[in-house]
Amino acid sequence: MAKIEKYLYNFFMENFEQFGIQIPEILLPRKKELNTWCVVACDQYTQDFDYWKKTEEIVGSSPSTLNLILPEIFLSSSDKKERIEKIRQTMKKYLDENIFDLPEKEFIYVERKTCYGRVRRGLVAAIDLETYEWKPFSKSLIRATEATIPERIPVRKEIRKDAPLELPHIMLLVNDSEHCLIEEAGSEARKNPPVYDGNLMMNAGHVSGWAVKSKEAFEKISSALEKLKRENSDGEGNSFLFAVGDGNHSLATAKAVWDECKNSDSSDLNARYALVEIVNIYDSGLTFEPIHRVLFNCDAFKLISFLNEKLDGELVEETNENALEKNVKSSKADFGFVFKENESQKYFRLKTKIQELAVSRLQLLLDEFISCNKEIEIDYIHGNEEVFRLGAQKNAVAILLPPIAKDSFFETISSRGPLPRKSFSMGEASEKRFYLECRKLFSSDRLSVNP
Repeated sequence: MAKIEKYLYNFFMENFEQFGIQIPEILLPRKKELNTWCVVACDQYTQDFDYWKKTEEIVGSSPSTLNLILPEIFLSSSDKKERIEKIRQTMKKYLDENIFDLPEKEFIYVERKTCYGRVRRGLVAAIDLETYEWKPFSKSLIRATEATIPERIPVRKEIRKDAPLELPHIMLLVNDSEHCLIEEAGSEARKNPPVYDGNLMMNAGHVSGWAVKSKEAFEKISSALEKLKRENSDGEGNSFLFAVGDGNHSLATAKAVWDECKNSDSSDLNARYALVEIVNIYDSGLTFEPIHRVLFNCDAFKLISFLNEKLDGELVEETNENALEKNVKSSKADFGFVFKENESQKYFRLKTKIQELAVSRLQLLLDEFISCNKEIEIDYIHGNEEVFRLGAQKNAVAILLPPIAKDSFFETISSRGPLPRKSFSMGEASEKRFYLECRKLFSSDRLSVNP
């Protein structure tokens, strides 16, 4: 890096601190074989072993981010400890064997075209965990949008703690109705060829990325962030610049690891930051999808009767899944239920008069119902297809939720605090972020090696 470039870089590094972000040192794979290198976020397909088995078959022996993550479907597996150890060893191996290009100090402008034809734009950056807080009614620059469950953090800490690398599936939202941040950075970045470009596995679409490291791009980013910080401040001067869209528990875990690390004798400053993708909430390619529920070991009619009474609703039986899907989608307050009675598939819709975000009422009642029926297990699923697939299983009840609106999203979080856990998803399961960029996290000499 030339002297003037280094001076400018240091200048912008200091400037970006006030916005809670840092220019990261990005690691990209030398071989840009994205179809095998990239895999979907670990918190997807949590009930679909076949998906992850097929992923393994596609990857084969190729270098892949699959070998650097623990899909959440395996969080409760008996060999979890061995899997985590293997992940760390593979991270070290990839670093030692030059699987990556040399690190570059840059943001990455991303364009992701999904299989639905939507194009979502993002900016990969590192955020300062000192400017993030997940606890309700936080006044920090970066805030959670959904309730965080502290009990889910320890198992994720096992994966991140002392890991040589981090890979982002965290996506932050920015409230930018004038499209002055990401889109403007992209217009500068696209003046040069992309640093990666390729298709994603299993018909998940296409992804392209451009390095963002010019003086002109940094100036546009700085100017936009200053404007957005000012516009998203309350009367007391507290700015709400970024909201966590995806990966809430992963970011909370990164915060917990850093809080633990900074108070130790061997503090690693890399752990103070977390790699994320920032997305404009007003991006035309960004859709908000409800996260549906499925209850196992559950009496369907007992559950529906309970919810009907509590919500003072009206129950309607639908003729088929298409009718149920159409009617729930066109509502803001109706819930669909899919389950099997004997050998017959059933479809019911509960019409309600809920005025607020529908899931905020539903989740509290589901928690109450489950507390009185301890045998029930609940999971959170993405995509309507999964609702109908899981609803066909014996003793399972899948719940189809209505759409989520973007309007007043930041204002709602700011005034009312985080939404209930698993309230929304940005896009369908196949549209979620795929792991691609990496960043060094902890030094390799911290890596524990089994005797």
